Amino acid sequence: MKARSMPISRGLALAALLVLSPAVASAPTLALDGPEAMAMSTKPLPIFKNPRQALREGLDSYRSGNTKNSVDALQYAADGGEPLARWKLGRMYADGDGVARDDMKAYHYFSQIVADYDEDDVAGRETAIISSAFVALGVYNLNGIASSGVKPNPERAIQLFHYAATNFGDANAQYNLGRLYLDGRPEVGRDTRQAARWLSLAAEKGNAPAQALLGQMLFNGSDGVLRQRARGLMWLTLARDAATGSGDQWIVELYEKAISAASDPDRQMALGYLEAHLQKRD
Repeated sequence: MKARSMPISRGLALAALLVLSPAVASAPTLALDGPEAMAMSTKPLPIFKNPRQALREGLDSYRSGNTKNSVDALQYAADGGEPLARWKLGRMYADGDGVARDDMKAYHYFSQIVADYDEDDVAGRETAIISSAFVALGVYNLNGIASSGVKPNPERAIQLFHYAATNFGDANAQYNLGRLYLDGRPEVGRDTRQAARWLSLAAEKGNAPAQALLGQMLFNGSDGVLRQRARGLMWLTLARDAATGSGDQWIVELYEKAISAASDPDRQMALGYLEAHLQKRD
C-alpha cells in the first residue's frame, strides 16, 4: 500500500494486514512447431492490445454470459493493474458468480487492490472499488478462510473497517463496525452508543441491515440509547421495504414484531418521520 498511514494504527503498513495468495497463472502461450516454439514458449499470448481493452472486453463478455472469455480477459486486465478487473474477479470468486467459489482467489484480488492503493493518487471512479476491497478483506479477516493461511483476526478486521468507514464513508464498513459494537465483540466491547453512531451513518446511506438494527435499538431502547419508538419504526419500515431474498428474512421479522407492538400514535408519527426522510433524500 502506498498510503502513508492508517488512522487507527499510526505507521502500520497495510502489508502487515494482508496474507496474499499465490499470483494467478500467466496468459496461455502460443503453440508453434520447431525452434520458434522454444523461442516463443515463455511469451504471453498477445490477445489484447492493452489492459484497458481487456477490461472492456471482459465486462462485455460477462454481461453477455460468456464467463470463460470474461475471466480470461479480466485476468489479463488484472495482471496489468486494472483495479476494476481485480474487483470484478474478486466478487465473482467470492460469490461463485459464473465460476467455482474460491475465497482465496477473491482474497488475492481484493488484496491487490488495497496493496496498490495510494491515498494521494486516487481517481474518483476508483474510490468505491478501493473502499469495497477494504471491507471485503475486513470480512475475510473477521471470519478467516477455512483450510487456508487466512485465520480469523478481528483486530485487523476492525482496522480495515475503520479505515473504510472514516476515509471513504463506506456504509458497509460503518454497518460492520456498528454490529461489532452492538454484539460486544471482545476486541471492542459492547458500546451501544458507538453502535448507534455507526449504524446511523450507514442507515442514512440506505444500508438496510443498518436501518433494521438501528430501528430495533430505537424502538426498544438500549443501554444509553434513548427509546424512540416512532423513529425506530421509521427505520424498520425503510429496512423492510429494501429487504430482498431469504437472507433478509430477519429484517422482515424485526419489522413485523415492532409493528405489531406499536400503538396507533407510534405508527402515525413514524409515517410523518418517513415522509420527511424521503423528502430530504429527494
